[in-house]
Amino acid sequence: MAIKPVLKKRIALLGIYHETNTFIETSTTLDDFNNGYWLVGNAIRTEYEGANHEISGVIDLIDSSFDMELVPVLYASAIPGGLIQKETYEFILNQMMLTLDGVLPVDGCIVVPHGAGVAESYADMDGHWLTLLRNKLGTKIPVTGTLDPHANVSHAMVAATDALVAYSTNPHIDQFETGRRAATIMAEILRGNISPVQQLIQLPLAISIEQQYTSQEPCKSLYAYVKDLKDQYKLLSISVLLGFPYADVAEMGSAFIIIGDKKTTSESGEFLAEMGSKLHAYMLARKEDFNGRKNEIETLVDSLSTIPKPVLMLDMGDNVGAGSAGNSTYLLEFLEGQNISKIFICIHDPLAIEQACKHQQGDSFELKMGEKGYKSMVLLKQISNGIFTEDTPKHGGFVNYDMGITAIVATAKGNTIMLTTKRTPPYSLRQMTAFGIEPESFDIIIAKGVNAPIAAYAPVCPTIMQVNTPGVTQADMTLFKYKNRRKPMFPFEWF
Repeated sequence: MAIKPVLKKRIALLGIYHETNTFIETSTTLDDFNNGYWLVGNAIRTEYEGANHEISGVIDLIDSSFDMELVPVLYASAIPGGLIQKETYEFILNQMMLTLDGVLPVDGCIVVPHGAGVAESYADMDGHWLTLLRNKLGTKIPVTGTLDPHANVSHAMVAATDALVAYSTNPHIDQFETGRRAATIMAEILRGNISPVQQLIQLPLAISIEQQYTSQEPCKSLYAYVKDLKDQYKLLSISVLLGFPYADVAEMGSAFIIIGDKKTTSESGEFLAEMGSKLHAYMLARKEDFNGRKNEIETLVDSLSTIPKPVLMLDMGDNVGAGSAGNSTYLLEFLEGQNISKIFICIHDPLAIEQACKHQQGDSFELKMGEKGYKSMVLLKQISNGIFTEDTPKHGGFVNYDMGITAIVATAKGNTIMLTTKRTPPYSLRQMTAFGIEPESFDIIIAKGVNAPIAAYAPVCPTIMQVNTPGVTQADMTLFKYKNRRKPMFPFEWF
């Protein structure tokens, strides 16, 4: 007798992914998404199959399942920046829904939001599109997905999905594993093995951005406590949402998503609330540990002569991964003013690139650079196309990088500046080594980030300094003027 083939369950995959800094005046447009990742259908698989992204983990799990079939729909992502234009968001949303219509019916849907997306007229952008997705699919089609731990999670996001799981590391090096977790939950739902129920616990607390390094305290103990709680009570998942402080929305702040299984836990709603109370109490008892130190460069410079080199100096106020322009010369100017040399810095400055391209390799000329127009005599060392790849797990899970036309110059003080046409976050050491720059040859490497660059640079930088610099991503969130955040909230209100 012939064996009847297994009828595979069809799993849609889609997402709109953006970390929005509402304190930035420049809007995020459709061009930003086109210059980021605008992937439709199998282009999603082509970009991420075999990589270290959450989508890669989803592909890996579903492809290895005998009874599941992945149906890639649309994935749109732009580098962190300002508010998404209303027309841009509505266009992407419309394209995503139309593309989904073309592949229906499906048996399940895996979503890939960031969780901190904000568009004009849509303060809870992720909650909005997830709710529309739920309305389209109906209540019987399971929806699972991933979140960046910098998500500002809304009740609408949780209500529209069956299970959302966040990365457990910052820098984010477990995105692949997180994608597999979301896909595994989907597979187990469709096989009838689990029936998840999730609950959002929003805290009256926002963890300082500099305290969000998960391999060190206070986050190290927090994540260990969360794991113990999950294992002790046999929960499907507990996600820590560190939160994204640069968004003036009601959801801004730290939170937890707890996921239980109705099949194994009676009165699961009350049970999850009990777990939430434990987590709430844990955080409030330790709230001051999560407030950060705010170290200024003036207080750190004296130690530079004695500490191991290279020093990874993190420019928190110009954090490209949180939406900044990446064009501050604040630290470079200060250090050169102290006659400190052997510094590397990457600056986003298309106008400086135009000037550099008028010269030949080996030419010396005066160049104005950065937001404040810092002037220096420079030696042009190299001009390239700025393209490189990263094949190891690093923050963001990106494989292909394109910095646009890139110039490398040396200043009169003996420092090296990489000038890029496109804003590029410092998530890969290949940003240096692919262009013949040896990180070990420097005393100081300035990276425009807070925690994300550590995954790339820690292997060659024995000393890490987080520096509280000015800018739209400055470390002290209490200096921003919020209109929509919850109250009371620590550290704005102390209680």
